[in-house]
Amino acid sequence: VQLQASGGGTVQAGTSIRLSCVASGNFFTMEFMGWFRQAPGDKRRMVAGFTSTGVPNYAERPKGRFTLSGDSAKNTIYLQIDDLKPEDTAVYYCNLRQRDDDSGGRIDNFWGQGTEVTVSS
Repeated sequence: VQLQASGGGTVQAGTSIRLSCVASGNFFTMEFMGWFRQAPGDKRRMVAGFTSTGVPNYAERPKGRFTLSGDSAKNTIYLQIDDLKPEDTAVYYCNLRQRDDDSGGRIDNFWGQGTEVTVSS
């Protein structure tokens, strides 16, 4: 599986941005597909993602300004961030975790290359 993230850039505080992640390759049973972010000097943290039920889940922080959506026909998920703040500055990573039931339930975890978002005040 390959994950291609795009949509990052340098933006002004208060504006919006939409990140995209396209997945390609061999798919099995999805356990999670979503977004993490890693700010400078911090660890990678989950932002939002779809679990196997298809229901979007959001991290406790941040919340309210993030909207997760997906287009299954395009194997693509999106993350819209509204009212961007300087603290949203980070590299945003797409993540897919899937289960291969034909291989004894092996869990495979994939990461995209990351797309950088820089928010200027």
